[in-house]
Amino acid sequence: MQLALAVDGHSMFYVQQKLGWFFDPRRLLAHATATAGVEIGSAFWYTGLKDPTDQRPFRDALTSLGFTVRTKPLREFGGDADQRQFARANLDVEIAIDLLSVAHRIDEVWLLSGSRDLERLVEVLRIKGVKVVLISTDGMVPRELRNAADRFVDLAELRPQLEKNEAPLASVGRS
Repeated sequence: MQLALAVDGHSMFYVQQKLGWFFDPRRLLAHATATAGVEIGSAFWYTGLKDPTDQRPFRDALTSLGFTVRTKPLREFGGDADQRQFARANLDVEIAIDLLSVAHRIDEVWLLSGSRDLERLVEVLRIKGVKVVLISTDGMVPRELRNAADRFVDLAELRPQLEKNEAPLASVGRS
C-alpha cells in the first residue's frame, strides 16, 4: 500500500501546544510504515516563515528525513517594528495541489491538519479512491472536515508512538 503524509505545520503546532507535547517527525514516519506492506510514496510538510532563514535547521532535518518541505512567507501586519504581528501563511492550495498530483499513485493519505478549507480536497480524494485519515485533536478540527474523512485519529491517542523524547522545540511544526 502506498501512503502519502501531509503535515500542516501551522495547524499541528497549535494542536501540539494544546496537547502539551510535540511529535517527532522521524517517529511519525516510523509509525506510518509500522504495518507490513506500507510504503511512503510521498511526505509533505507545509510551514510559514517569518524570513528565509526561519526554522532552517528544522526544515533541513525534515528534508533529510524525506519530506518535501513547502514554505510561504507569513503575512506581516503593523508598520512599526515593535508592533509587528505575523499571521498565518495559508498553504491550503499547496496541500491540495500536492495531494491531487499524487492521488493516482497512492492508496491512502494521512492528513495532519485542522483546516476547514481542506474539506473539498478530502471529498475529491475520496472520489478518486484514496482513503483519507485525518489526524488532529478534538476541539481543533471542524466537524465538516472530520466528517469528510474516512477516519479521524486523535493525535492524543498517538502520544506513545510519536512523542518527541527530548525537550520540545518551539520550532517543531510551527508556521
